[in-house]
Amino acid sequence: MPNIKSAKKRVLVTKLRNERNKAAKSELKTVLKKARAEDASADSVKAAAIALDKAAGKGFIHKNKAARIKSRLARKANA
Repeated sequence: MPNIKSAKKRVLVTKLRNERNKAAKSELKTVLKKARAEDASADSVKAAAIALDKAAGKGFIHKNKAARIKSRLARKANA
């Protein structure tokens, strides 16, 4: 544990952010899993696209990765 006050605060803030990021990434994975399922509906694909845009906007994933995943989902949905 750090001795300096600002370092102690950084530890706490990092822990909170880590938990928040982990929850957000887990939620994103769940939405993508539903969208990639065999019997996925158009609504689940649309929800996944929205979740990807939000994740990219908040910096959880890179915007190009979000675009790539959305493109793959759309291709699979249209096939």
